Amino acid sequence: MSNWLLASIEKKPSIAGIKDDAGLQQVLTSDCKIVFVLYGDILNVGSIVKTLKDHGKMVFLNVDLIDGFSNRDISVHFLKQNTQTDGILSSKASMIKAAKAQGLFTVHRFFLIDSFSYNNLGKQVEISQPDCIEIMPGCMPKVIGWVVEQVSIPVIAGGLVCDREDAEAALKAGAKAVSSTNPIVWAL
Repeated sequence: MSNWLLASIEKKPSIAGIKDDAGLQQVLTSDCKIVFVLYGDILNVGSIVKTLKDHGKMVFLNVDLIDGFSNRDISVHFLKQNTQTDGILSSKASMIKAAKAQGLFTVHRFFLIDSFSYNNLGKQVEISQPDCIEIMPGCMPKVIGWVVEQVSIPVIAGGLVCDREDAEAALKAGAKAVSSTNPIVWAL
């Protein structure tokens, strides 16, 4: 992971997640340096990224949620060549590998819904070799602790991190950062 990215997370452990244009406008005046973009389409993704970059933000696009994209390497190539994105988020190891090959930062998202998904996490991280992983839902401190012990890369807690209490519990359990679409959490 880039020293800048790690330093940014350590300095401010909250990551803004935005899911619409209203969130985009709101994050522009926040002090969050890292933004997870959770919406967009092939026509507007470039302008969303440009707006954020013009405001000094580090931008990660969730390629799984961009309308008009497929889960193929070409989507990552398009983003690298046609936007200023810093990195991607994806729940798919193949997309993470493709982004790494393009020199982008990567966050591999994991939805931990049962013991099978938890037990599969290590194998998936080995395949994708991401810069960070994001554990969802992020309001499970005990599980976050297990994951932190299992992997040697930074863990982000995301999804259902609804308030300061959830965020603090995730950080106390060992997460390096929390991501949330709630501006109250951005203020951490």
